[in-house]
Amino acid sequence: MSAHRRLTFAGSVVGAVIVALDGTVLTVAQPTLQRDLHASLAQVQWTSTGYLIAVAGLLVFAGRLGDRYGHRRIFALGMLGFGAASAGIGSAPGINWVIGLRVVQGIFGALLQPATLGMLRAAYPPEKLGMPIAVRTSAIGVAAAAGPLVGGALVTSFGWRAVFFLNIAPALVMGVLAAVAGGPEQTPAARPPLDLPGAGLLAATLVCVVYALVGIPDSGRATAFVAALIGAAAAGCAFVRHERRTASPLVPAGMLGPAAAGPALGLLVAASAAMLGALFVTSYVLQNALGLDPLHTALRGLPGPVAMVLGGPVAAVLMRRYGPRRTAGAAVLLLALGVLVLTRIGEASEVVSTGMGFLLMGAGFVTVMVTATTVVVRQVPVASAGVAGGLKQTAMNVGPTVGVAAASTLMTCTNAAPGPTLAVLAAVSLLGVPFALRLPGRPGHPASPDIPASLDQERPPSVEGPAPVR
Repeated sequence: MSAHRRLTFAGSVVGAVIVALDGTVLTVAQPTLQRDLHASLAQVQWTSTGYLIAVAGLLVFAGRLGDRYGHRRIFALGMLGFGAASAGIGSAPGINWVIGLRVVQGIFGALLQPATLGMLRAAYPPEKLGMPIAVRTSAIGVAAAAGPLVGGALVTSFGWRAVFFLNIAPALVMGVLAAVAGGPEQTPAARPPLDLPGAGLLAATLVCVVYALVGIPDSGRATAFVAALIGAAAAGCAFVRHERRTASPLVPAGMLGPAAAGPALGLLVAASAAMLGALFVTSYVLQNALGLDPLHTALRGLPGPVAMVLGGPVAAVLMRRYGPRRTAGAAVLLLALGVLVLTRIGEASEVVSTGMGFLLMGAGFVTVMVTATTVVVRQVPVASAGVAGGLKQTAMNVGPTVGVAAASTLMTCTNAAPGPTLAVLAAVSLLGVPFALRLPGRPGHPASPDIPASLDQERPPSVEGPAPVR
């Protein structure tokens, strides 16, 4: 492996881990943050909501910036800004500063996330993307497992500010390396104009969607919820209308079609909604019904992250042998089975059965992530890899938000009964089956779809046609 590929691979993994770790450790730190800064519960919630809104609204446009100016440059800017914002949050004198800087952190997080995939697509040929993406996904699993443990240890020993100082060194080091040690970066000779109106309309759509979903559990915000949904519908219709008419659309024509990234994105939304919704429900039951503390709750669910860590490379091998369609289809069934096993969680549940449920969920979810992410990145030309990465990350932000909102509402309607809620979430995961069946099949299989002509025309002249899926 060349030095350029090693640096690209390291940057992709570190960037993904920092973002994943930041979200998990913050959850543990929020109660202490609330007490130290004398903040209200609503203000503490906005430390998460503000970040999520900033990220969701800018991911696709940030990916297009990477396609235009170079993914490594945008990645370096995102990492340096993320590290600086983390330092600011850790030094913030009050809750309003924390909220504002979390929004800033979300902006830089939106810059770096699509770039972590865009860099891989530019550095590796399509047939070799599976294993780097699998290792990146396994690293995210490590962050998911370590986050609550690391966060709890830091908050207990040093206070809530330490969880933000944790990001500074790796973000700054990797940002500087990407900026000065990456060598020359290829950028398009002809740069089409940026679709600023399209970016604004898409951002407005996603911001309204996220705001509406985050507020679902709050019964006092019915008017705001309806207004946000109406705003999302209006902005979304305007976005589609604009994209069909503009000469340089933000999302290239055909990218979301049945032979490209669309089915993989739908699969990611369904699977992540079921997974994160189930984790929300099980965490509530383990801590509130069984009386476990956050540390023992994390340990009870540890088989899930372990399965994600070990299952990532295995998923890449399975996808190469059986094709994305069969691999993803089996993974969705595994995920749904894991959620169904957890419907029995409660006072009478055994540690072994609970662990098996988490194990099945983790194995199924990591396989979906590896397969769908590889399809999204591989099925688009290099010139649109950033937009593809932005769409993938958007799906991975919207899906969990949908899942947690649905779980919160169902738990409220069923008087906190986990069984019916988890059964519904298992059904949500099965919504991914039709999307999985539309993914490419094995190499050379007659049913395997090719890349649409409208996308293939964007390939650089040196690339001869679509690479086979392996």
